[in-house]
Amino acid sequence: MNKVAAVTGGAQGIGKAVSLAFAKAGYEVSIADTDKEAGLEIVQEIRQAGGKSMFMCTNVAEEQDVSRWVQVTLTELGRIDVLVNNAGISRNGSMLKLPVDKFDEVLGVNLRGAFLCSQQAAAAMKRQGGGSIVNIASTRALMSEADTEAYSASKGGLLALTHAMAVSLGGYGIRVNAVSPGWIETRDWQKASRREQPRHSELDRLQHPAGRVGRPEDIASACLYLSGDQAGFITGQNLVIDGGMTVKMIYEE
Repeated sequence: MNKVAAVTGGAQGIGKAVSLAFAKAGYEVSIADTDKEAGLEIVQEIRQAGGKSMFMCTNVAEEQDVSRWVQVTLTELGRIDVLVNNAGISRNGSMLKLPVDKFDEVLGVNLRGAFLCSQQAAAAMKRQGGGSIVNIASTRALMSEADTEAYSASKGGLLALTHAMAVSLGGYGIRVNAVSPGWIETRDWQKASRREQPRHSELDRLQHPAGRVGRPEDIASACLYLSGDQAGFITGQNLVIDGGMTVKMIYEE
C-alpha cells in the first residue's frame, strides 16, 4: 500500500516543492490550496511523471473546508501518513495601524489552519497506528523586521503548537516537528502565469554563511527526512533552514 502525503498550500512556492518531492519519493499526494489554476497544474505535473495526486480548493482557516478535504483525501487515497502544514499568508503593515481583522486573518490561516488540519489528519493517523506532521514555521518566529507582528506571531504560535501536539499525539505514534525557513527564493516556483526568473546580488548571497539564497528544495528535503523512519526518534523539534543567516552577527559601523 502506498503512503499518502497531504500538503496545504501545496501548489506554489515551498509547498509545490514539497508536493513534488513526496511524489518523487513514491507518495500519493493530496494538495489543498486556494489557487485552482496552480492546483490543477501541479496535479497534472505529478500525474505526467507517473505519480498519483489530487487537488481540492481549500481555505484551511475554515473548518468545513478542512473537513471536506481530509474526508475526500481518505476516500480517494485511503489514508494520510504525512501532513505538511505549509499554507500561509502575510498582511504586514504599521503595528500602530494594522486593522485587527488583518491580524486575525493571518492567524486564521497560519495558526488556526494548521491546528484544524492537524486535528483532522491526526484522527486518521491514530486509526492507522501513526504518522507524521510537519509544520512550516519561519525564522520570523525567532527574529523580526519592523511591522511584521501578525506573521511573526502566527509563526511563533506554530512553534508552540508543534511541541504541544508532539506531546499530545506521541502516544498514538504520531510525530510532530517544525521547519523554519529563512530566505527561500520562490519566484520560479509559481504557477506558469506568475513565474519569474530570480536574480540575486552578491550581497544577497554573502548575507548567508552558506553562500547562497535558499531554494524550495532545501525545505522539501527536510520535510521528507522528518517524515521518514530515519527520523523516528525526532519529535517536538524545530529545524531552522536559513543558510546560517540567523546565527550571523551583524555590526553597523
